[in-house]
Amino acid sequence: TDISAGRQVGLAACISAGLQLTTNKLFPGLQVMPIPVVLLCVLVACALVGLVNGFFMAKFKLHPFIVTLSTQLIVYGLVLLFMQLGTNGGQTLSGMSEGYRNFIIKPLFTLKTSSGPVTVPRYVLYSAIITTLVWVIWNKTAFGKNMFAVGSNADAAKVSGVNVFWTTVMVHTLAGAMYGVTGFIEGARISSITQSAGLNYECDAIAACVIGGVSFVGGTGKISGIVLGVFVLRIIFVALSMLGIDPSMQYIIKGGIILAACSLDMRKYLAKK
Repeated sequence: TDISAGRQVGLAACISAGLQLTTNKLFPGLQVMPIPVVLLCVLVACALVGLVNGFFMAKFKLHPFIVTLSTQLIVYGLVLLFMQLGTNGGQTLSGMSEGYRNFIIKPLFTLKTSSGPVTVPRYVLYSAIITTLVWVIWNKTAFGKNMFAVGSNADAAKVSGVNVFWTTVMVHTLAGAMYGVTGFIEGARISSITQSAGLNYECDAIAACVIGGVSFVGGTGKISGIVLGVFVLRIIFVALSMLGIDPSMQYIIKGGIILAACSLDMRKYLAKK
C-alpha cells in the first residue's frame, strides 16, 4: 500500500516536462534535453524515493502506510519547490518539445471501426513492454519468488534463506522506477503539468490491483489479473462519464469500489484462515 505513488508520478512528470520545455522558465538557458537523459533522470529520482520507502520499512519495521505517508508529503514538497525554480513561480508547465510529445503520443496505428477510426498512441506499446518485463521479473527470476515469499510470510522466508531486508528494499525501489516511467509518459500525455499532477493516482492503482486479485495480506497476485483490473476500472469510469455522472459522485463511487474490493479480499483471507 504505497500511498506516495501518485506524488512520485507527479514528480516524474514535472521533471520530464521541466527538462523538455522549449522556452525554459525553470532552468533559463537550458536547451531541451535528450529523451534518454530525461528518462534516466526520472528513473533515478523516483527509484531513490522507493529506496527510502523500502529502507525504512525493512530497517525499522515501520508500517508501509506511515512510511509512504511521510514520503508522500516530502515528495509533494519537492514538487512545489521544483515548480518555483527559475522564473516559473509555480505556474503550469506547458510547451514541451515536439520530439518528446511525439515519442509518447504519436499514433502507433489506427483501427477502423463502425463509429470511426480509433488511434492507438505509442505509450500503449511502452505499457505492454513494461508489463511484460515486470511479468518476467515476477515469474521467472529468483527475486520474484523471494518477493512472493516475503509477502506471504517474512519470517518463514527469512528462515528459508531469503534476504528479507534487500528484497523489501528492492521491491520498493523497482516500484519507484515504475512510477518514474509513468510520470515520464504522463508529462507528454497531459501536455500541461501542474502541482497537482498525479493526485490520487495511488487510489486507482490500489483499486485496480485489488479488483485484479492482489491480496492486501500479501503473497497473492498475478500480472494478468492486475491488467484485467485496470481495464475493468477504466471501463467503469468511462461508463460513468458517458452516463453524465457528476465528477464529485465519481469520487464517491471510486471510494466505494476500493472499500468493497478490500472487504471481499479480507473476507476470503479470513475464510481460508
